[in-house]
Amino acid sequence: MSVDLVANTLNTIKTHEMVGQRKCRVPYSKLIESILSILKKEGYIDDFVFIDDGRGGKFDVLLSGRINNAGVIKPRFPVKKHEWQKYEQMYLPAYNVGLIIVTTSKGVMTNYEARKMGIGGRLIAYVY
Repeated sequence: MSVDLVANTLNTIKTHEMVGQRKCRVPYSKLIESILSILKKEGYIDDFVFIDDGRGGKFDVLLSGRINNAGVIKPRFPVKKHEWQKYEQMYLPAYNVGLIIVTTSKGVMTNYEARKMGIGGRLIAYVY
């Protein structure tokens, strides 16, 4: 049993990207599904497919080779709607490079979407 599914998933994706593999398998959860859909929408992965193995399921992730670094943010800091720039400077390498995945009252989204909507949330992960 895994303690932190998000950290394990992002670590698996990052290590498979580093060695040049085009496919990896990660465990299923609704949060992982939301994160993978954001990564697909933003172009960091090509696609992901749910595999029902009878024990909770897994995702097969097709990688695109665009991820340089990905990690989980612990502790999951709460961010107010006017504090986004502070955390972007802390976790991203440059302005408009990469994204931070956050959970808000409106669902899981990127920091840019949350800033545009004028809402805060809790930080989950970063990708660039």
